[in-house]
Amino acid sequence: MNLEGGNVVGVGVDLAEIARIREAHRRHGDAFLDKVFTKEEQALCFAKPDPYPSLAARFAAKEAVSKALGTGFGEELSLRGVSVLADEAGAPVPRLDAAAGALLARRGATRVLVSLTHTDELAQAFAVLVR
Repeated sequence: MNLEGGNVVGVGVDLAEIARIREAHRRHGDAFLDKVFTKEEQALCFAKPDPYPSLAARFAAKEAVSKALGTGFGEELSLRGVSVLADEAGAPVPRLDAAAGALLARRGATRVLVSLTHTDELAQAFAVLVR
């Protein structure tokens, strides 16, 4: 990926507890998943032996993107407005809905990059808006 000449216009980071995502799913079932994650994200994560680290990393990525955009979640940006899928090599690929794309443009950015990681207990994500 060539970022030569690009400018960073926003940065966000978030840390999520994997057990908290697991417990929310246990308590609220698919209603929790459907409120937070797109069907594509759910399919990607549940294809793994333990989906919860991947779900938590994606939750952290949604939060990190919202922070980079400077909005948080609410009227302007929904949790499902930001999704994180994967390319052929497994690298995270963020996808924005129309409202999130408009916020990106309003910040003067053209792309959002994300990086995900997790341990047994925590998942972390960084988001960078570039122009």
